[in-house]
Amino acid sequence: MKDGRPVEVRIADTGLTVAGTCRLETDRCTLMETDRFQRSRGPRASASVSRSVPLIACVLNLGVKTMSAHATSTIFVIGGTGAQGIPIVRALVADKKYSVRVLTRDATSSRAQALLALGNVSILEGSFADEEVLREGFRGCDGAFINIDGFNTGEKAETYWAIRSYEIAIEEGIKFFVYGNLDYALKKSGYDSRFRTGHYDGKGRMAEWVLFQNEKNSERMGAAVFTSGPYIEMVISPLTPMTPTVEDGVVTWRVPLGEGAVPHVALEDCGFYVRWLFDHPERANGMDLEVAIEHMTYTDMAAAFEKVTGHPAQYIDTDLDTYWNSPDLRGIADDPAGYNADPHDKSTMSFRDNFTGFWNVWKHGIITRDYALLDEIHPGRIRSAEEWFRREDRLGRELGKGGLWDRVQPENWSMDSAILKSSADFRTGKL
Repeated sequence: MKDGRPVEVRIADTGLTVAGTCRLETDRCTLMETDRFQRSRGPRASASVSRSVPLIACVLNLGVKTMSAHATSTIFVIGGTGAQGIPIVRALVADKKYSVRVLTRDATSSRAQALLALGNVSILEGSFADEEVLREGFRGCDGAFINIDGFNTGEKAETYWAIRSYEIAIEEGIKFFVYGNLDYALKKSGYDSRFRTGHYDGKGRMAEWVLFQNEKNSERMGAAVFTSGPYIEMVISPLTPMTPTVEDGVVTWRVPLGEGAVPHVALEDCGFYVRWLFDHPERANGMDLEVAIEHMTYTDMAAAFEKVTGHPAQYIDTDLDTYWNSPDLRGIADDPAGYNADPHDKSTMSFRDNFTGFWNVWKHGIITRDYALLDEIHPGRIRSAEEWFRREDRLGRELGKGGLWDRVQPENWSMDSAILKSSADFRTGKL
């Protein structure tokens, strides 16, 4: 319980109910002078008393019902049709505890229609870069999950719209706000520009800003940050920074990682974690929940793929010049990382500069995770590359997609194979 939290205490065998305010005094819970007492079926009357009882007795013996100011039932989601958003929406509505309103630029898209089919989902068509649309989205909801597509906007526009999303959410009466985040890599590196990664730093700065605002605003609107990372699904998908090739029958990852390790994230686990944040707003308020499967080297990942599929796989460390001169990346290396950003704006990072920083972050071990905390929150989480590959191989076969070996063959790829929405859209989505 948090200091100042409203509580309702029912005292066994007395018919007495105390509705008051819990204030932590070391290990005691004080029921304030303004408490009101009510006998069962009796009139309510004021009581000008103050009682202090041991906190453990208040919780275990008297029974405390905490009335959360941040409980939610209807959640507005920005980013719901993206790779991360789909499993998050699915997890929120799985048992119908929550209803979700999803903002999308195209209500007729297959992704939007698949979300509607889940039930308890409504669609709002429009752009997050429009204040009137944001107000319409937040209005009537009491929760929000905001994950702005930085590859659509670029850093500058994402910064502005993340701020306005928070400000409008609090104005429109949202009770609990979850910000979809990536690590502030530049800061975590000690502000070393070798590690500057625009689509990470753009979110990371705003996550710190949200939590700073929450220090003053937490009673009016609680807030939490959900920090993810590179999806492990990207290692078997076309059009990602770590798309594999098949060379002489060997699945091959040629990336500039050295002996570093990537804290890949499983998308289905993202759904669990975000649902947990909304289910536990008292603990989640003010939290930055940083998630991952594990820090996996690509040597170990290739060995896991080979073990699961029975087909050879390898990781080949690659220098940056060779990486950027590969056929899949050469043509976009100097394009803006944020495809709607102004290429003439000096603040706009190129695809090359952005992902050079990205690979340096993992190569040099800049990012950490608290895996003991993740085990506590999600005991059934995916904990290794091998576990994920086994699960994905089985699910692929059950869904008619084929096993992993079949799915990484280039001749079997289509646009439906692309896990990233920006890739599936050919980086042409409007702001």
